[in-house]
Amino acid sequence: MKPNFVKKKKRKVHGATFWDQEYTNPEHLKLSEKESGDLAKFTRWIIRRERGDLLAPGASVIDAGCGNGRNLIYLAKEFNMKGVGVDISSAAIAQAKRASVDLSIKYQIGNASDPVPAEDESQTLALDMMTSHFLDKIGRERLRDELFRSLVPGGYLFIKTFLKDNDLHTKRLLADSPGQEDGSYIHPVMGVAEYVYSEEELVAFLEEKFIVRKIYRSHKHAFKGRARKRRTISIYAEKDYR
Repeated sequence: MKPNFVKKKKRKVHGATFWDQEYTNPEHLKLSEKESGDLAKFTRWIIRRERGDLLAPGASVIDAGCGNGRNLIYLAKEFNMKGVGVDISSAAIAQAKRASVDLSIKYQIGNASDPVPAEDESQTLALDMMTSHFLDKIGRERLRDELFRSLVPGGYLFIKTFLKDNDLHTKRLLADSPGQEDGSYIHPVMGVAEYVYSEEELVAFLEEKFIVRKIYRSHKHAFKGRARKRRTISIYAEKDYR
């Protein structure tokens, strides 16, 4: 008689451990080394608005959740900017440092909800690109306030995140795996909570500190009632002059 074997379930890893594994040996995500097309689009918009001073050589940008540094590296090479990057993954930071030799970029391992490593009014740009949705309400407020603090008057925050409006994926995730916070769910792969804003909620959240200047929304990404890609929203928000 053959013994009965129970297949051992693969243990999920969360947080920094998950990202360290993905940056070392990707299994679930496609992690590009090329700059985000949305960031390049943002820089073109800045230039059209005749705010090239924000991209001037020697101006500094802070990226909360910088990953492998691809967006900071793009800004440094394209505009000769300086940069400050923070990420929870030590593997991502190690990659970023290797790719940033001879560039004026400093990196730090840390959580996006921690105080950012930048002086008051020292940055012309701040990036929150697919980062703050991993934080709880208090963490999201802290990050927003820290990026606001670090920006010069007239500086810009570029935020990109998931959009709840008319997104079938989000609707399913909220129904099947709700998190403790309203508007959040537990990610089926990472096992961590993610929060998703509606456009109205996100604009109201940002307008407590910033002036919202531009909003871009991705398409609904649905075909015949079935979900395809997740919806995202990008917002350009200015820190007002005193």
